[in-house]
Order: sequence, then structure tokens, then C-alpha cells
Amino acid sequence: MQTDLPAIADEYGVLIDGTERAASSGEVLTVHDPATGKPLTTVASGTEADVNEAVDVAQDGFETWHGYTPARRCEILNDVARAIRDEKDRLARIETLENGKPLSEAVGQVERCARHFEYYGGLADKIEGESIPLDDGHVDYTVREPLGVTGHIVPWNVPAYLFARSVAPALAAGNAAVVKPAEETPIGALELTKLLHENGVPPAAVNVVPGEGVSAGAALSGHPDIGSVTFTGSSATGREVGKAAIENLTEPHLELGGKSPLVVYDDADLDVAVDETIKGIFATNSGQVCSASSRVIVQNEIRDAYLDKLVSAVEGLSIGPGIDDHDVGPLVSATHLDTVAEYLEVGREEVGEPLTGGAVLDREGYYVEPTVFADVPQDARLLQEEVFGPVLTVSTFDDEAEAIRRSNDVDYGLVAGVITTDMGRAHRFARDVDAGQIYVNEWFAGGNETPFGGFKDSGIGRENGTQAVHNYTQLKNVCLNISK
Repeated sequence: MQTDLPAIADEYGVLIDGTERAASSGEVLTVHDPATGKPLTTVASGTEADVNEAVDVAQDGFETWHGYTPARRCEILNDVARAIRDEKDRLARIETLENGKPLSEAVGQVERCARHFEYYGGLADKIEGESIPLDDGHVDYTVREPLGVTGHIVPWNVPAYLFARSVAPALAAGNAAVVKPAEETPIGALELTKLLHENGVPPAAVNVVPGEGVSAGAALSGHPDIGSVTFTGSSATGREVGKAAIENLTEPHLELGGKSPLVVYDDADLDVAVDETIKGIFATNSGQVCSASSRVIVQNEIRDAYLDKLVSAVEGLSIGPGIDDHDVGPLVSATHLDTVAEYLEVGREEVGEPLTGGAVLDREGYYVEPTVFADVPQDARLLQEEVFGPVLTVSTFDDEAEAIRRSNDVDYGLVAGVITTDMGRAHRFARDVDAGQIYVNEWFAGGNETPFGGFKDSGIGRENGTQAVHNYTQLKNVCLNISK
């Protein structure tokens, strides 16, 4: 039973300068509960006029926020982290209602959101330059300065965490922010921003304009007065965002799609291999994660043993509303369910019937069974294209060279993983695979502190860690002639 649900307002607005109001067009979006398909609330659908107002306000917010000492920004961002933890259960329930993911997963993602504000709160007074030795007649040094107003286009799959992943370092560096949340999941961004305002961030320094990508998103990515735009989403949309940004010489930071391999060698612990496969593709947001382990490449000698264990484990997963904390929740929307269903048919045409799963469930909400296709050819669409759902391809390899070749033979390069007890082999895998992050014997290893981003069609730039501050600062060099 879905009980003890958080209070969600009957309607939400754009949030500009701390005031929530209707969109300038008067249009609204309806937010649905993916577990039932029923409406949750309506949210103002902002357009270019609202984005323009938000950017103008944020320029004033930048002057205020940047005027705070770095130590004061540290204090405020840590206060924000504590406030998020205090509200963790409420925010997690909102995320589950908007997105559909299991409640325990949402709780973990809100904790990661808090941790981001804590991490960058600790970094705000440590954004330092360098001195450069020239000669006795000169002193040369660098400083890192904020960009001013930064744009943030946040996706629907991990909304609280990905809100914080870019907004927190931007604020730590002294910038103001304009946020465009996904149409499917705008409530969490609005609630998080209200917490920021309540805990010391000037209202004008963080503004939220919900709306459709073709209007609000396009207006933000192409706005001439923002210093950077951060986008997480599909590679196709990311290209459009990048083009719009570059037209204004605005720096784009793009974390895009993935088709990430998990290579399982014949010396692997099969229980570990199966557990990490399940975590990587089925039990994390129903596979709706760009870094999902969506294709396994298993050594021929252990193919049958691995698949036997995997299918048994997959068939033991519970499917149902995320608010009841099932292993696998619904997909985010009816539209996305249709997309995944189309890929299931593509898989049947290319490979045949899956070993398990493959059905769209006949019930209210947007549910598809966790699905495993075996012996998938390297050139199959199902293996090459990002499905973004609980659909796994399994293929095989004979030797190390083939494992590397198959791992690299896609357009994406976000993450990759390997299960092996041979650390020499693991290091060679890390050296030779074209991906921005490598996992060894554990999927989703690392954390907020570890740089994350992709090669090839998986994007430009890095999020997380100290590296992310570079996204939201510009480097200035100062050279003084001290001989005169």
C-alpha cells in the first residue's frame, strides 16, 4: 500500500528570486506518478521569457553571492547539506513519486545530494591559484574566478543528486545558477532550491524554471549571458545543447549516454559477477542510468554457469511501486515505456526470445520485466544503442584481446567494468578500454569525490571531485614587472 506519502502541492510555479509564480505563458505541465500513471500535480511550464527573467535576476544574485567571503559560502553550503539530511525522507519520497525508483535507492541519492553540498562547502575556500617562476624582474600568478551565471539542465533519472552535482560546485566557486529540471521530475528541484534559500543562499542566486526542453531548455542553453551550461541526457540532445552554447562561446559540459560493458573473466567469482550485474542494470532505477552495465561480455568457458546464476537471480527480483521499495520500479513515463518496448521487439528480431523477461506488464503504471538477451551479435542495434531500461545483452569472448575489442566497439565511452582476480589483467583493461571511469570487481564504485564523464559520444568534461570546480571558474593570469 502507498501510505504516508509526502504532501505535494496541487500546483507549482517557476521559482525566480525566491518567488513562486505562474509561467509567463500561463501553460502548465502535468507530473505523473510512474507507479500508477495518475497525475501527481501540475507545474508551471516556463518559456524563453521566464528564462530571460531568471538569468537577469541571477546576475544580481551573483553580485550578492560572490560578495560573500569564501568562508561564509562554506558555512552556508554546509548548512544546506544538514538541511537536506534533515529532510531526507520527505525529499526521497518526492523523488520516488516523480521518478518511480525504489524508495531505499531514492534515500541514498538524496544522501549523495547532501554530500555534494558538504563536499563543495569544504572546498569553497580552497579554490586557489598558482605562482609561476619567471625571472628576478617578474612575479606571475594565476587566480580562478567565477563565471557569473551558470545554466544547469537536470535530467529525470537521478534528479536530486544531479541537481547537486552541478549546482553545488557552481555555488562553491561563487556563481549564481539557473536550473531547468526535467519535465517529468521538477518538484524535487523546486523543493531543494527552497531549502537553499531557507539556509542562507540568496534567493536570486538560484532560480528554477521548469518547462519543456524545446522552449525553456533551448532558451537556457542558448542564452548569451550565461558563462557555462551543464547538461546531462541523451547524446542527440547534448549535441543540440552544445551547438547552442558554442554559438555564444559559452562552455558546454555534457554528460551523455552510455552503453557500458561489464567483462567477466573465467577466474571471476560468479556470485560477485551476478550481484554486480544485477546492481548495474536492474536494481538501480530499472536500468534508467547512463552508466548502467547494459552489456555483459563473458568468457566462453563460464558462459553457461554465469547465465544460469544470472537468470535465477533476475527471476527472483520483485517488481512494483518504488514507494513500497520493490527491487525494480516502473519506468519514468508512458512515452519511455513505449521506447523500451520497441527495443524489446528489436531484440526479438535480431536475437530471438530473451532468456528471461521481455514483457510489458499489463497493470497500471509503466512496468517492464527485467530482460536478458543472450549471444547478442556485436553489430546488433540492441547492443550498440542505449535502451535506458532494464534490458541486458550478453555476449561472449575467447581471449583478452577480444574482450578489449568488444568493449571498445561502440560509439559510447562512459564507464566500463571488469570482474577478475588477476590484477595485471585488470590494469591492462583499465589502460586499454576507452571509457572515462573504470570499475574493477564492483559496479558503481567510487563516489562524489571521483571525477566522472565520458569519452566519444558519452560527452565532454568531468563532474565530481575537485575537477568539477574548473567547470565553473575561468583562469586569469597576472604578470607584474617588479624591476621598475
